[in-house]
Amino acid sequence: MNVNLDSSWKKELETTFNEPYFLELVRFIKQEYRNHTCYPPGKNIFSALDDCPLYKLKVVIIGQDPYHGKGQAHGYCFSVPNGVNPPPSLINIFKELEDDLNITIPDNGDLTRWSKQGVLLLNSTLTVRENLAGSHQNKGWEIFTDKIIEIISSKRNNVVFLLWGSYAKSKAKLIDNANHLILTSGHPSPLSANRGYWFGNKHFSKTNSYLKSNGLDEVLW
Repeated sequence: MNVNLDSSWKKELETTFNEPYFLELVRFIKQEYRNHTCYPPGKNIFSALDDCPLYKLKVVIIGQDPYHGKGQAHGYCFSVPNGVNPPPSLINIFKELEDDLNITIPDNGDLTRWSKQGVLLLNSTLTVRENLAGSHQNKGWEIFTDKIIEIISSKRNNVVFLLWGSYAKSKAKLIDNANHLILTSGHPSPLSANRGYWFGNKHFSKTNSYLKSNGLDEVLW
């Protein structure tokens, strides 16, 4: 099956695209998009991968499900397009960034500026039906995105994996922690953050310190 994707990923995922589970996933997604309003727009489903080639990748942030409200999801975990109000989790990410690195909270929630610097903003499930959280879970996306994490772990060195919340932390088993840095904390959602599980983790400065110590450019968060 032909999937329009950056060549560095296409090479690694070529066999995956022809596996029975993926062909069935594609059939399901096409049907969902045909019969319901789904997010992100079809052309943005693989935007995070397209924007962040494997050879350029330095940081991975793992989310779970795309935003399911109108106009929010555009293919990158936690991010929303310019002009869309940042959701509560993203506001808390910006607050931690401000406390950690004294960076002024931006006036928009578009994180593609991170993606273009080698930060892969990867949701575990890449699509969702409108106003129905988790509606495309357990259809095959998780197998696909787990494969991506395994490829990064085996093909790259000195990548920082930011695992926020119990779901993201469950992906640690896919990562070789001898070759990479894994940072974990609670989820930035208000439910978690207000209980003390998010603020003060200093993941952004720790990420940059690790990158710098390995001769890599820091991320301009």
